[in-house]
Amino acid sequence: MEKFTDYYAVLRVEPTASAETIKKAFKHLALQYHPDVYKGEDAEEKTREILLAYQTLSDPERRRSFDMSRRSHVPGSPINAATAGGKAYEEEPRKPSRAFAFPPLDERSPAQIDLGDITYLLSAHEVRKLKDTGMLRGTKMPSHGDTYYCHRCHHRWQASSRPKTCPNCQAPDWNEYLLLRCKHCQAVFESEQIRNEVGAMRYGDDSLCHPYELFPLCPQCGKAEWCPAEEERLWNVRDRAARINKWRHRFGLD
Repeated sequence: MEKFTDYYAVLRVEPTASAETIKKAFKHLALQYHPDVYKGEDAEEKTREILLAYQTLSDPERRRSFDMSRRSHVPGSPINAATAGGKAYEEEPRKPSRAFAFPPLDERSPAQIDLGDITYLLSAHEVRKLKDTGMLRGTKMPSHGDTYYCHRCHHRWQASSRPKTCPNCQAPDWNEYLLLRCKHCQAVFESEQIRNEVGAMRYGDDSLCHPYELFPLCPQCGKAEWCPAEEERLWNVRDRAARINKWRHRFGLD
């Protein structure tokens, strides 16, 4: 019999957990079991399982299918949107699937990278930076007349002048992009959330912009230590968290 893994148990959330709760649980566990922090022999296996659980439960359609399968393995599982007309957990609008590209990058030449809805034209300098650090930040203006593109929500619209915010998601950083590249499988993709800190920016409706995505593993090949710049960023996040915890412990704020 095929082994069944309860992804709700993996992420330590209830079967009726909201999409936001699932996301928070994933980020917490991804840091806890990152191979640089967790030194158990099963570190990579743990991170793979956590990533697979998150990928399954964060996608409404995959979550429905999993819920149906789970009911046959876990007696008394609650009936939710997968099997009934009601809505037992909160669903977020499904985002477009992340596009991956595997362009040949010659650091002496410019490159063209096609990622689904948008094409990036990189200079030789930008190609070198993407290959060396695995990360490239920038801004992109419309390449076809007055048609604009939001890197946050993938919305396209036309306007006679450059807008301050995306008319769909109200993001003021709608034209900023962040390209990432895996040194193992050479996959190039765009992060949908590019800020480094929660609260570093607020949108036009005064809501906090989303935090920078946490990638302990390459989302394409699943390997750890896949991006030099991402590894450095994660170390900084962990170091800052450790200093805050030390300060809280010192002053009895735990």
